[in-house]
Amino acid sequence: MNYKELLLQKVNNKTFKVGIVGLGYVGLPLGLEFAEKEFNVLGFDMDQRKIDSLEKGETYIKHIPTSRISKSVNSGFLKSTTDFSRMPEVDALIICVPTPLDEHREPDMSYVEGTAKTIQKYLRKGQLVTLESTTYPGTTEEMLLPLFENAPIFQSKMKAEISQSSEKIDSFEMTNVKFVVGEDFFLAYSPEREDPNNPDYNTSTIPKVVGGMTENCSEVAKAIYEKVIVSIVPVSSPAVAEATKIVENVYRSINIALVNELKMVFDKMGIDVWEVINAAKTKPFGFNAFYPGPGLGGHCIPIDPFYLTWKAREFEVNTKFIELAGEINTYQPYYVVEKAMAALNETKKSLNGSKVLLMGAAYKKNVDDMRESPSLKLIEILREKGAEVDYNDPYIPVLPKTRKYNYKMESVELTAENIAKYDLILLSTDHDDYKEHLNLIHKNAKAILDTRNMFQGYKVFKG
Repeated sequence: MNYKELLLQKVNNKTFKVGIVGLGYVGLPLGLEFAEKEFNVLGFDMDQRKIDSLEKGETYIKHIPTSRISKSVNSGFLKSTTDFSRMPEVDALIICVPTPLDEHREPDMSYVEGTAKTIQKYLRKGQLVTLESTTYPGTTEEMLLPLFENAPIFQSKMKAEISQSSEKIDSFEMTNVKFVVGEDFFLAYSPEREDPNNPDYNTSTIPKVVGGMTENCSEVAKAIYEKVIVSIVPVSSPAVAEATKIVENVYRSINIALVNELKMVFDKMGIDVWEVINAAKTKPFGFNAFYPGPGLGGHCIPIDPFYLTWKAREFEVNTKFIELAGEINTYQPYYVVEKAMAALNETKKSLNGSKVLLMGAAYKKNVDDMRESPSLKLIEILREKGAEVDYNDPYIPVLPKTRKYNYKMESVELTAENIAKYDLILLSTDHDDYKEHLNLIHKNAKAILDTRNMFQGYKVFKG
C-alpha cells in the first residue's frame, strides 16, 4: 500500500486525524488550530486535570480563552484522553512534551524518550510522527528513528479498510515487522515557535520549519502543517530543523546576556541602560533592541543553548561564547539581590529580617506561565539571606509546584495598607496590569527596586 498517497488524500479530504501528545503551552494551541480547521484531534496527556478541564470545555491556560476551548470541544473536533493505547486511532502523532535541564544543567530527555517508547508500542503502518520539543541536533535520527524502525507493530485484526478510516480501531495483534521510514511510517522534526500571548503572532501565523527523514516524510509533514500554518519552511533534514530552533534561542540568549552585562557596567557609570537602548534603537539598520531583566525565563532561552553545548562536547568542540552568555544570564538573580541589599541600605535596613514583596511571578508579562521564571530563583536567594518574601501576580493566584520549587504561597493584594508593610517592593515581571498601580505603589512603598524599567519617571532603584 502507498501510505504516503493515502495520507495525502486523507489530508485533502479532511479525514486525517491528528494526535497531540502533551497538552501544554505548545500542544493545546496547536490542537486548537487543527480543530478549528475541522480536523479531528485527539489530545494525549498524563495529567487528568487537563483532560477534565477540556471535557468541560474549560481552559487551564490563562491566555487561551474558555470560549475557544468550548467551541472546539462542543463541535466534536477536539477530544482528549489519558489512554495512550488509543494512539493507533490517529494518523499523526505530534510530540509536544517538555525538554528541561537536569540538576547538572544537561538535557533531560526523559519526557521525549518516554513518549517515543510509548509510541513504539502502538505505532501502526501509515502514521506520521513529528517531534516539536526543542532538543539538540540529531535527536530525531538518533533516538526516535531506531525505536520506530524496530517497533513491535500493531496490525488490525479487523477489516483491511479500517486503516483508511478515522474510526477508532478496537482490536490489534502484534507482529515483529521492521518498518521502513518514508514508506511504512513517516518521521519529521518541526520545532515549536510558540510565544504565549504575543499580540502580533500566534500559532497559525508564525512560519513553521519542517525537516523530514526522507522526501516522503517531508511531503507528508508539510501537507498537514500547511492546513493550519500560513507559511511552511522546508529544510533538508530533521537535524537542520533541530539546529534552527537552537540557533534562534542562542541568538536571543547571547544578546540578552550582552545587555545584562551592559546594564551592570553602565550602572557603575551612573548611566541608565534603558535610555541608552531606546536611543540606539532609533538607528534604522544594524541594531535590534534587547532588554535586560532579573534573569531568563520561559521554556526556550534558559535551556536551549545548553542542549547545544552538551551535544558539541560529543564532537570535542568548546562553545565558550554560548557558555559565557549562560553564565551572565544565570548570574542576574544574584545581581538583583545585591541591588536589593543596596536599596535597603539606603533606608538603613539590612536584607536579613526585611519584608520583601515581589511583583510578578510569571516569566514574562501578561501570562500565567511559570516555566523557568527568574522570580522563583529570586525568592530562593532572598529567603536564603534571611528576608521574608511575599509576591503579587494578577495571573497567578497561587504559586504552582514546579520541578524544583514548591513554595505554597498565595498572591498578596496590592493595597496601600499592604504595600506599606514591606521594606522593599521588587518588580520582577512587568505585567500591564501594574500600570494602574504605579502611583499607589510609589506613594506607599518604603523602597522600590525595578528590574524592568516599568517605573519610568519615578524615583526608584533599578536592578
